[in-house]
Amino acid sequence: MREVFKGIKTNIQQAKFSEAILLCQRQLENDLPNGDRLEVLYLLVVAQRLKGDYHEALESNKTLLSLNAEHARAWQENGYLYTATHESLKAAQAFYQATQLNPALLASWRALQPLYKNQGNTKAAAIAKAQIAYLAELPNAILGAKDLMYEGDFYNADKVCRQFLQANKHHAEAMLLLAEIGIQLKVYSEADFILSSCLALYPDHKTAGMTYLQLLAKMAKFSEVKTLADKLLTGSPKNAVLLCAKASAMVGLGDVEEAIAIYQDLLAQNQAQPGIQLLLGHALKAKGDLLGAITAYQCAYQNNSEFGDAYWSLANTKTYRFSDDELASMEQLVGRPDIGLDDRVHLHFALGKSLEDRTAFDAAFSHYAKGNQLKQQQIKYNPEVFEGQVAKQIATCQPELFARLKAVGEQNAAPIFIVGLPRAGSTLLEQILASHSQVDGTMELHDILGLASKLQGQKNQYPQVLAELDEGYFVRFGQKFLQDTQVYRGDAPYFIDKMPNNFLHIGLIKLILPNAKVIDARRDPMACCFSGFKQLFGDGQEFSYGLEDIGRYYRAYEKLMAHWDDVLPGFVLKVQHEALIDDLHGQVQRMLDFCGLPFEQQCIDFHKTERAIKTPSSEQVRQPIYRSGMVQWKNFDEHLLPLKKVLNA
Repeated sequence: MREVFKGIKTNIQQAKFSEAILLCQRQLENDLPNGDRLEVLYLLVVAQRLKGDYHEALESNKTLLSLNAEHARAWQENGYLYTATHESLKAAQAFYQATQLNPALLASWRALQPLYKNQGNTKAAAIAKAQIAYLAELPNAILGAKDLMYEGDFYNADKVCRQFLQANKHHAEAMLLLAEIGIQLKVYSEADFILSSCLALYPDHKTAGMTYLQLLAKMAKFSEVKTLADKLLTGSPKNAVLLCAKASAMVGLGDVEEAIAIYQDLLAQNQAQPGIQLLLGHALKAKGDLLGAITAYQCAYQNNSEFGDAYWSLANTKTYRFSDDELASMEQLVGRPDIGLDDRVHLHFALGKSLEDRTAFDAAFSHYAKGNQLKQQQIKYNPEVFEGQVAKQIATCQPELFARLKAVGEQNAAPIFIVGLPRAGSTLLEQILASHSQVDGTMELHDILGLASKLQGQKNQYPQVLAELDEGYFVRFGQKFLQDTQVYRGDAPYFIDKMPNNFLHIGLIKLILPNAKVIDARRDPMACCFSGFKQLFGDGQEFSYGLEDIGRYYRAYEKLMAHWDDVLPGFVLKVQHEALIDDLHGQVQRMLDFCGLPFEQQCIDFHKTERAIKTPSSEQVRQPIYRSGMVQWKNFDEHLLPLKKVLNA
């Protein structure tokens, strides 16, 4: 296809527009991969516009945007087309959409400024002018790298940025951009280093400060988020973004009441802030005030009728039932071509839950499937990468490694790790153990993942590097884990880390914290996998958006857990969700014995324990144990063949 694209572009450059159009139309008759089809359609729109075939170009662009509503340059083309047909309002809307999707589109900003000026929108014109000035001052290489990043070409954006920094060390915008690319690639440890270095060199760089706040929040370093937010607030005490960042950090630290107070103060100044109403809802839900959370979510969509996340947040309470009017509104919204991708994804998942509650299972699955398909387009998950990670853990973490490094880590026995797949019942196990007087419940801590990430920079790469490290590393890592997690603990002698994904790093946990306890939350494979498929996760869990992908992930997880049982016998306790439901007292006693804890009745009465819970299961674990979720997947049995095939292979 490379030669085809070259031929079309050459014709456009030589003003041979009819020839370019014909080449595009011929290609579109073929069965093209989605990416190639989008590129051909885009070139067709450009050629038709330059030829003056505005109506045809608009129709072609309509087709393009139906395949990818977030194609920034397609929106830019609509801007040019509406300008040519003297529809200035539509032109401004199109250029604006283009800049929202790709803020590096200088041409769109330059087109927007006079349009806003002519409309008398002086505030928007000033914003466009400022953005033009900012982009125009950037070195061409960095502007180009920004454009590549916003278009999703992270590899080439990273390459261009690094080449520029080799010749221009400590260039603030280049450092910031490299960190932003790292965040997109989830190379958080490197992005952390770059941003902290950038702020050390340029402490007043506001964008770097804001970006660092977002990164620290992604890494769940809430204490650091609060510290940085407080620092930045000294210069801008009424900045709503900074106040929200601080409030979100307070929720993460367990100071939910203070977070709620911040959100309510902001809303008292202006109720028409749906994003803040959504955050308030999340905080109220974490506190256990479900009615308050529902009211906040409803206010959010009332202030922004297209706010998909508000509808999904209502669905994600797991107890809310949508009215007929709400259902009709969501169905109308999701059918509109101009709804953004993120809102569309949230709406599909919300509709899936709403229709499942109404026992319209086929229609519900259709929405779940569409939502998952759109998420797959965004994340581009590759199951072979994870399976490769599992294979490396098995190859590296052999009995001889643990025999040689026996008891070299930090000996503290305080941590209790609960691992497994999302939706396997880990929140229930956490709630049971956190009800014990000697155990602090915390949250899904990111610290083990962070320690593993730090080892990725070593010569031999993680986990292979475990066999090469000096023994002192392991005790220092164990001590760092305890030190960094202290902020989430109370005074109890034990505490829980409920990060499900830590199952990949049980070998590392054993080496740095040999006396820790690990509990594996296990659930029936079909029930667990389908529950994950229905769940729209805030971040991570990319494997969950395809039935085959989630099935392969489950099988790899099972394989790795069997390996840990072989090489570390007795280190992990498996708790089967179905067994817990059938024999609550017996399984609770079993867990307490494993952790070396005396029996306490409040562990049986776990639903009475008041604590902040941030996971999707928050309302479910505030009720007595129930069985209704065990066989929900059977309502969708005929749609789950791809999952069954993988699980039964």
